[in-house]
Amino acid sequence: MAEATSVTSDPVAGLIDFPLPREVSLWPQTWEARLAIALLLAAICATVWRVAHLRRVNRYRREALAELDSIEHARNSVPSELLSKLTLLVRRTALAAFPRERVAPLVGPAWLAFLDRSYGGEEFSHGVGQLLASGPYRQIPPDGAELQSLVRLVRRWIRGHHA
Repeated sequence: MAEATSVTSDPVAGLIDFPLPREVSLWPQTWEARLAIALLLAAICATVWRVAHLRRVNRYRREALAELDSIEHARNSVPSELLSKLTLLVRRTALAAFPRERVAPLVGPAWLAFLDRSYGGEEFSHGVGQLLASGPYRQIPPDGAELQSLVRLVRRWIRGHHA
């Protein structure tokens, strides 16, 4: 009986390790899958570049709309001051979007016609947009309804003009 107790008491010591399988590669094994991944990465890169490009190109629009919001919400402005701020905003936005040689010399009806052509409407030449050219020279300043219509028109022009 003494011999039975002398045998090792560790039952795991006699087990044999079995070999582990090879690690699975995360890289696809077929050339079609690799091509699909490469095309997907190229499409993602192109999309990111396009979005960044459009965001950079339209930065002046975002800044102009932010300034228009601040002009619109300035309650202590008199109508003539609001009109002059709108006129300057439209002029600066046009100078940012179009070549200076085309925009800078325009005044009066030519300026309003240019705004109509770039926008695709006739609200500047035949509508409330005439205030941009004739407003500072009027004896009676424009009323609140006219100014609100002009602000809406300027907002649509900033969002929708095409260079």
